[in-house]
Amino acid sequence: MFVGEERSMGVNAKQLNSLALAYIGDSVYELYVRNHVILTGKVKPNQLHHKTVQYVSGVGQAKVIHAWIEEELLTEEEAAIVRRGRNAKSHTIPKNISVADYRYATAFETLIGYHYLEGNDSRLNELMQLAVTYIDEQIAEKEGK
Repeated sequence: MFVGEERSMGVNAKQLNSLALAYIGDSVYELYVRNHVILTGKVKPNQLHHKTVQYVSGVGQAKVIHAWIEEELLTEEEAAIVRRGRNAKSHTIPKNISVADYRYATAFETLIGYHYLEGNDSRLNELMQLAVTYIDEQIAEKEGK
């Protein structure tokens, strides 16, 4: 994603705090989504923002991780990372999301951050594409398409 940059700078992602993984995972996923939205042909800033929010919302991320757990899509290692992210103790909760959804959204971002810092590009891209596809399907279902 960032050519010529060492991602982890010597940090062991397996030992990194879950909230730190979520912090970087949030950014990596949002950049992926912004690229996806641009490729859909949306160009007006308001359209870009509105569409992007549908993918990066905590509720959407929580739904994605629940689907992955239900479909048994995650490896044992990934499931352990998700549990770590879900159980991370955050001292702030956004106003427009339940505590449960916030924790699962954090778990999603933790998994994305983990794969990014570990350099697991193939799996990272696979998971982000699966997430975007899942949300695309949810949006189409909601719009009756």
